[in-house]
Amino acid sequence: MTFDFEKPIQELIEQLEKAKETHSKGKIDMSDTISSLEHKIEETKKNVYSHLTGWQKVQISRHPDRPYALDYIMGMAPDFLELHGDRNVKDDKAMIGGFGTVDGQPYMFIGQQKGRNTKERQFRNFGMPNPEGYRKALRLMKLAEKFNRPIVTFIDTPGASPGLEAEERGQGEAIAKNLMEMAVLKVPVICIIIGEGASGGALGIGVGDKVMMMENTWYSVISPESCSSILWRTWEFKERAAEALKLTATDMLKNGLIDGIIDEPLGGAHNDVEKTITTVKKEIKKLYKSLKEKTPDELINDRIAKFSSMGVVRELEA
Repeated sequence: MTFDFEKPIQELIEQLEKAKETHSKGKIDMSDTISSLEHKIEETKKNVYSHLTGWQKVQISRHPDRPYALDYIMGMAPDFLELHGDRNVKDDKAMIGGFGTVDGQPYMFIGQQKGRNTKERQFRNFGMPNPEGYRKALRLMKLAEKFNRPIVTFIDTPGASPGLEAEERGQGEAIAKNLMEMAVLKVPVICIIIGEGASGGALGIGVGDKVMMMENTWYSVISPESCSSILWRTWEFKERAAEALKLTATDMLKNGLIDGIIDEPLGGAHNDVEKTITTVKKEIKKLYKSLKEKTPDELINDRIAKFSSMGVVRELEA
């Protein structure tokens, strides 16, 4: 899959392949041309990916080959034991969670899971949890608190499920309760946006001591397409909406809404999944090390203070 802004890179890659094919036939020495093209491809990649717009980063965050929550979890904790159900309605396949061990340290992993193909996407409801998904997540968080295990959440959702049944079962209440309960959890909570971070669907597992974003992800109250459709009655202004929403990791860090950015391989996490998972694993270990010495009261007070300080209020004189 190639995006429009990647076409200059793709054209050079095609030229490189032709040069290598000619060289392999042995009729013409293309060594200098191949070396020159390889250098030019690397420089073009650096130029393209260092000047991405908000909308272009949204596109990369949706690349079908990006690692999803289960890829990260299984890559870091092969002994992962998935737990199911909210003990009320059913097991939401869009929200996964369970215990896993990373280099001897047990964690509770929770994340939103998308699918690779049509069948999987329908099975996972396109990564859009229902109320029972958020209630399952909260049940697992309280279980982690009971056994004094740190919590890691992987956020990747286009939003909470918008269906009528979800509203009937209390979608808003389920997310709101998670926000309230996560604020006072007595164990370290690390939240990582690994793809899309849309609206309350993302916030439902997004209140943590450390909130990180992968380099090519987005986090916003609304998607660019939905924002465009509300303001301009069409999706045609999604690029403009993406810039206005300030939804990139750089924008979020600048506004003090996240704690840091996790670098991705050049071009996006999908270009080197193994390296990406290793990078995230190192970041989780580092973050936990900075949090594990804090007492439960310190964790709670710092967490509440962090989120309470977000935003700007201006009082106008009458």
